[in-house]
Amino acid sequence: MVKLGVAKPCGLMKPCHLVKPVSAIRVSGRYLTHQKGLPSLPVPPLQQTCEHYISALEPIIEAEELKHTKELVDEFQKAGGVGEGLQRSLEKRACNSENWLSEWWVQIAYLEYRLPVVVHSSPGLVLPRMNFRDKQGQIRFAAKLIAGVLDFKTMIDNETLPVEYLGGKPLCMNQYYEVLSSCRIPGLKKDSVVNHAKSSRPPKHITVVHNFEFFVLDVYNSDGTPLTADQFCVQLERICSSSQTNIEPVGILTTQHRDSWGKSYVSLIKDNTNKESVSAIQRSIFTLCLDGAIPRGSEETYRSCAAIQMLHGGGSQWNSGNRWFDKTLQFIVGEDGTCGANYEHAPAEGPPIVALIDHVVEYTRKPEMVRSPMVPLPMPQKLHFTITPEIKKDIEEILFHDISIINISIFILNIIRYTDGLTDLDMRVIVFGHFGKNVPKAHKMSPDAFIQIALQLAYYRMYQRCCATYESASLRMFRLGRTDTIRSASSASAAFVKAFDNSISGQAIDRHLLGLKMVAVEKKLPMPDIFTDTAYAKALCYQLSTSQVPSKTDCVMCFGPVVPNGYGVCYNPMEDHINFAVSSFNSCEETNAAHLAQAVVEALLDMRTVLEQTPRPKL
Repeated sequence: MVKLGVAKPCGLMKPCHLVKPVSAIRVSGRYLTHQKGLPSLPVPPLQQTCEHYISALEPIIEAEELKHTKELVDEFQKAGGVGEGLQRSLEKRACNSENWLSEWWVQIAYLEYRLPVVVHSSPGLVLPRMNFRDKQGQIRFAAKLIAGVLDFKTMIDNETLPVEYLGGKPLCMNQYYEVLSSCRIPGLKKDSVVNHAKSSRPPKHITVVHNFEFFVLDVYNSDGTPLTADQFCVQLERICSSSQTNIEPVGILTTQHRDSWGKSYVSLIKDNTNKESVSAIQRSIFTLCLDGAIPRGSEETYRSCAAIQMLHGGGSQWNSGNRWFDKTLQFIVGEDGTCGANYEHAPAEGPPIVALIDHVVEYTRKPEMVRSPMVPLPMPQKLHFTITPEIKKDIEEILFHDISIINISIFILNIIRYTDGLTDLDMRVIVFGHFGKNVPKAHKMSPDAFIQIALQLAYYRMYQRCCATYESASLRMFRLGRTDTIRSASSASAAFVKAFDNSISGQAIDRHLLGLKMVAVEKKLPMPDIFTDTAYAKALCYQLSTSQVPSKTDCVMCFGPVVPNGYGVCYNPMEDHINFAVSSFNSCEETNAAHLAQAVVEALLDMRTVLEQTPRPKL
């Protein structure tokens, strides 16, 4: 294998390869010093990207269409052509910015995206079911969870968070500094994100929501020390005792289409009381959602039900109003032991969120500390909302379209496959228990590559064709790096492995092509034919949107498909099993999450059989 390359001036870099999994090492030094030592994101060579683009199209479009696209690409990249000029401009941008991509990417991928963040953008995360089934157990666990998050926050505040490494190279840690005390703000045409942790007076409170009511809970003493878990228990009991039922679920407004929510938001904050309440939520360190228990089916479907709860709350009759989906980080603790999180995607990717959650789960498992002496604590502050006729109408319209739950019996039977005004989501979470990372590793294969090939095989068996496939690839070895795309659908498995390695060294095609397109937009140039070609639209129509999000905790992240006739597949390969979350939309007759999940199981087993029947080469 080839080690990570050395950065060249102006963001140019030779192709290089990932060699080792992420590891965390505590090092002395401060955040900014670390960040300045990271290389800039490279701008790949234009000819290389054009060649890889054609290769990526080969398995997903017809020969005649491919021939036409090749002609457009040749014209685009010829000497003195439009592509060459855009490339020079992009390289100039790379010279004059910390990261030529990051600002564009956050705007285009998230803040200008107008579908609801619920399901379409914000992932959920399902934790193992916790060992409690009542209100007291819920409060006790939630109290320790708060303490665990604050313990992690101390490392962020002190800039002592262990630096993560990939193949011996340090990773950008910026995303860890973006997830707490931040929130998305709806706009009429485009949203924004505000991070209050960077303000002159950083927030000292969290938001707790119970029975659709929001509360401010101060989490620090006057001397700056955090409250203890016992003190949090007292405060959470006060919140649960004082929250009322039959409250208008203001939080459900955040489930709307972003343009609709932007209009509702303007109306909502015209009232000063509402403005102050919304500001308190937005400024809070994070949100804690104390959910009521919801009906459950069999143990077999428990995780699928839990995934629904983490993604959108289960509908307006259950916990969808017990959220503020614009909040970057929401921890969800159900009265029945169902726990997890939901996070707004704009500030961060999955791995930093999972690292925080791993820390919190480990913290909650520590033995109880000696109880601290009880001192008088101020009552948590209930946040009040003035429900004007206009806001009431907006809420009622959401509730009217939320037809997901007709009655309890149907809900128990069909919670993992139903249509509603919020989601139209079919979600299956499965635990593949036959083997985990151990089998591909024993054959000296990448577990992730092995699983990706299984997904390709499963999809092909269902549809007798390949499709554009997205796998998220980290660019955190570069300053302010986010993600690029591994295109798993290739002409051969060898091409796939090559694409896999190159994608995570800044040499993938998708973000480079986006950058070239954005240069044309900003310069108000005619859009090059390569970007108006139907093949380009097909290349971006990811019918398989996938992501590996590994963790120490036996959990799984979940998200919705990115196209109407597609699938969302997230997986966490553990040593002896693999957790999968597979989603599709019920409104699409040609997709079925349960069928794809079963096809993945069969593909993995068949691939293991092939490995076992193939003689290993002699050393």
